[in-house]
Amino acid sequence: MLIVENLVKKFNNTTAVNNISFVVKPGTIFGLLGPNGAGKTTTIRTILNIIKPTSGKILFNDSVITDEFFNIIGYLPEERGLYRKSKVIDTIIYFAELKNLSRQTAVQKADKWLKKLSIGEYRERKLEELSKGNQQKVQFITSVIHDPQLMIFDEPFAGFDPINQQEIKDLIFSFRSEGKIIILSTHQMDTAERLCSEIFLINKGKEVRSGTLTKIRNEFGTRHIKLEFKGDGTFIKTLPEVAAFDNYGNYAEIKLKDDVNPSAFLRKIVGEIDVYRFSVVEPTLNQIFIDLIKKDK
Repeated sequence: MLIVENLVKKFNNTTAVNNISFVVKPGTIFGLLGPNGAGKTTTIRTILNIIKPTSGKILFNDSVITDEFFNIIGYLPEERGLYRKSKVIDTIIYFAELKNLSRQTAVQKADKWLKKLSIGEYRERKLEELSKGNQQKVQFITSVIHDPQLMIFDEPFAGFDPINQQEIKDLIFSFRSEGKIIILSTHQMDTAERLCSEIFLINKGKEVRSGTLTKIRNEFGTRHIKLEFKGDGTFIKTLPEVAAFDNYGNYAEIKLKDDVNPSAFLRKIVGEIDVYRFSVVEPTLNQIFIDLIKKDK
C-alpha cells in the first residue's frame, strides 16, 4: 500500500504541493488528475524519491521510500527519454540491467515483451527509425520489464492510435488483476473514467476532490440533463435555472443550478420546443473536471 500523508513541497517561495494526502491500495488504478501546473509531476517525483518533500511523509508497505525501492518501482514519464541512436534491444537491456536484472534474463524478457507488443521485427533497429507509437511501446517495456510492485504511468497513451491504446489499457488492467499498485496521471478524462476506480483531483498544489468515481458522480449527477428536441433551443441558455448549456443541434447537455428541480425545468420549456427525450444523466468525468477547476480559479 502507498500512503501519501500531508505532503508539502516548496521551491523557494512557491508551494508546488500543498498538504495533500491519499492512499493507493494494491489492485487499484488510482487517477492523479489535474490541469497543467497543478502539482502532479512534483507529487510523482516526490513519490519516486527523485526530490525530497519539504514536509509530510510517503510510505510504501509501511516503509519510507528510499533508493532501495528503485528496483520495485516502474515509472513511465510523460517526457520521452530514450537514446534515439541506440538499438531497440540494447535500450531495453540497458534499462533492465539498471533494475538489477541479469543480462540473460533481460534478453529473455525483452524478446517476450517485444513479441507481446508486436514489435519484434524492430529488435535490431535504431529507435530513431521507429514511429512515435512504437518508440512509446519500447519506453513502456522499459518501465515494466522488471515486474515492479508500484507502477506510475504519466500520459501512457500519448502517440498511440486507438488499437494500441486498447492494447496498453488491457495490459494495465492485467497489472491491476495481479495486485499491482498503479498510479495513472493523464489529461484524457475519458480514459481516466474507464480505467480508474479512484481519483485525486489536484489544482494549484491542493486537493480539489478525491474518492471513488461513484461517490463523485453522485455528488454532481442530479443536475445534469440530456435533452433531445426539435426547434430553436438557444433560449435555454438564457434561463435563470441553467448553469451551463452545450447545444449540439438536435440535442443538448444542460447543467442545472443546485436548487433547480429537473421536472419543474421540463415543464417550463415544454411548449417552447418539441421535447423528444429528457433524461437526468450522470455527468462525465470531463464535465466534473471542468466544473471543479473553474470553481477553483
